[in-house]
Amino acid sequence: MPRSSPSLKGQLLLDGGALRGSCFHRSVVLVCEHNAEGAFGVVLNKPTEILLDSLIDEFLPARLATEFVYGGGPVAPEALCFLFGQTSSGNKGVLENLALGHDFGDLISKASEWDASHPIRVFQGYSGWAPGQLDAEMERGAWIAHPASTELIFFAKPSELWRHILRLRTGWRYRMLAESPDDLSRN
Repeated sequence: MPRSSPSLKGQLLLDGGALRGSCFHRSVVLVCEHNAEGAFGVVLNKPTEILLDSLIDEFLPARLATEFVYGGGPVAPEALCFLFGQTSSGNKGVLENLALGHDFGDLISKASEWDASHPIRVFQGYSGWAPGQLDAEMERGAWIAHPASTELIFFAKPSELWRHILRLRTGWRYRMLAESPDDLSRN
């Protein structure tokens, strides 16, 4: 069955307040692919205290060894992937200047090229939706779509990203959602 809604690839999805009690509560997910076969993305605002060198047996350059791994989502928690900023747009990426990779050999060989202008972020697991599932969640208001940018994807304080983006949006609903406490009994 063809999808009737536009692709959300390259968009950020924010918990719209309906995901309390789930692993996506107050999450910001970058949608890396969204088509008739389903969708997948990675959670941007759930850093772990796990360093990449504790997960990979190979020698890692210092630039990579000290990267914290992010919880990308509940699907395939043993799988690793990474987002990296790129200057050439010849690569089909998630955004014009952002690509998703799975080949850590390639990441290791290029590690010396990356600096602040070429950020990376490593994820363990990912977020996935069956065909039509994300469209249905959008229709019922579970998610708020927001344009992605490398500034937001590599936000310096990832645990504050959800509130930060909501504060950028216009309207009392977003402000109220951003300012609500985690524990509503404390409201």
